[in-house]
Amino acid sequence: MTAFVFLGALLGLIALGMPIAFALMFAGVALMLLTGQFDAQIVVQNAISGADNFVLMAVPFFILAGEFMNTGGLSRRIVDMASAFVGHLRGGLGYVAICAGILLASLSGSAVADTAALAAILVPMMRQAGYDPARACGLMAASGIIAPVIPPSIGFLIFGVVANVSITRLFLAGIVPGILMGLFLTVAWWFVARRQDAVLTPRVPWGQRLRLLGRGGWALMLPVIIIGGLRFGIFTPTESAVVAAAYALFVGLVVYRELDGRKIYECLLSTAQTTSVVLLLAALAMVASYMITITDISGQVGGWLQGLSDQPMILVTAMMVVVFFAGMVLDFIPIVLIFTPVFLPIVQAADIDPVYFGVIFIMNCSIGMITPPVGVVLNVVSSVGKVSMVQATRGISPFLLALVSLLIALILFPELVTVPARWWR
Repeated sequence: MTAFVFLGALLGLIALGMPIAFALMFAGVALMLLTGQFDAQIVVQNAISGADNFVLMAVPFFILAGEFMNTGGLSRRIVDMASAFVGHLRGGLGYVAICAGILLASLSGSAVADTAALAAILVPMMRQAGYDPARACGLMAASGIIAPVIPPSIGFLIFGVVANVSITRLFLAGIVPGILMGLFLTVAWWFVARRQDAVLTPRVPWGQRLRLLGRGGWALMLPVIIIGGLRFGIFTPTESAVVAAAYALFVGLVVYRELDGRKIYECLLSTAQTTSVVLLLAALAMVASYMITITDISGQVGGWLQGLSDQPMILVTAMMVVVFFAGMVLDFIPIVLIFTPVFLPIVQAADIDPVYFGVIFIMNCSIGMITPPVGVVLNVVSSVGKVSMVQATRGISPFLLALVSLLIALILFPELVTVPARWWR
């Protein structure tokens, strides 16, 4: 009964147009009223504790690092470097997008920022070369959502906080699946590019390639610093966010000299706006999470899924199907905040590795960012690439199929996540 009340209140409020953060809070209040436990102090205390978390300090710094990288020229140099090495191949600009997507993902962790940067640079180039604009935009969107899976990942940060799972282990476990996303997209683009009648980009001489590699070397050092620092315990995930922001500021200001006082102010303002949305969601979602625990909604859901508890693969598949359809109507962070406290106790009771579950869960949430009608990344690429939402949806289809195929492979073969994660320990 309580599960239906919570879900009905949440979906009803969202359907009425209420912001998701407040819908989560009032869904929690509905449970309080149902159980006769309403207390305004409990609402306030949980909201404060939801935002008062040291680990969440990493969120604004990773967002700020992404802003500095896009404004300070790091993102453009990554694209130029990838173009020099693979741009001359048949469908080369598509391979550039995938390579740049992987590299940018290891720098910022923000799918929206990475997609906007890729689309702004590459879509006009691909349109001029004769590529189908819809397919080009679809590839940009699919490449952009690698960001929440490869560290540093804001999605892993939020999941780790809500689920009380090691964020360092999540970061390290996401490396191989993130690279696999790029490989699956490469295969999908190979099939698509065979039907594209586009002009080939001239081959870049090795001398110029090495020069571009040298210019992009400063950007490439950032993921090395972050992963190395986490792997050898030099700094925590929260500290790594500060390191990333400071490094991106230094490179953009001193090395590339594309940042100035006005641009830094704009980066800080944009970061503050984005962070306020994320932290308000985290704060008010804690009210719902508290009541989910008190009313044992996860236990009720676990009772419905009890017949699957001895079949972990089917259990995980059922959860991923729910998350996939939720991704069609909800944004990334609300899905993490709503479903993590419900699913995690069930996952732990079934003796499923929470780090493995976290990786495929976040990947599925990322896929939701390119599924219509709500897909935020799909909307971003539609706007930046100047194509209609219908065209963007058509363009994304082969790449969406590739990513869903990878998700199925990770469910069938969990060793693809768990074994590489052990290598990094």
